[in-house]
Amino acid sequence: MASPRQAKLSDRIKEIVAAMLERRVKDPRLGFVTITDVRLTGDGQHASVFYTVMGDEKAREDTAAALVSATGLIRSEVGKQLSVRHTPSLEFFLDAVPETAREIEELLAQARERDARVAEQAQGKQFAGDPDPYKRHDDDDDDEEPGDD
Repeated sequence: MASPRQAKLSDRIKEIVAAMLERRVKDPRLGFVTITDVRLTGDGQHASVFYTVMGDEKAREDTAAALVSATGLIRSEVGKQLSVRHTPSLEFFLDAVPETAREIEELLAQARERDARVAEQAQGKQFAGDPDPYKRHDDDDDDEEPGDD
């Protein structure tokens, strides 16, 4: 669990990196990037920056190359704006959340289709056996409390 100070630093790094990518990094390889999360190590020496890119696989590869080449510029700006003793090193990771969410949505759609087929096959069918499979005792003795004799 991150400390409140680390959470604030992570949020601030996220803002700085996003602003840098929007305003100062002019690499033509840089695609439509969204910074999704920043995680600091416990000692604050390393920051993992997670991002997503709109587009195909080539856009992802080009953006990854642009981020690697701009890491020094971004890190120096992070150091200036954070004013901490040690500027954390930055490492960029493609965030897999959108792809995972898409896969989950596809699996849910397949499950809905299967459920619809099963419901379609079950229409007009009846369960095997009695409608009420539980044994019931209609004895009047069950109404009495034990020890009422």
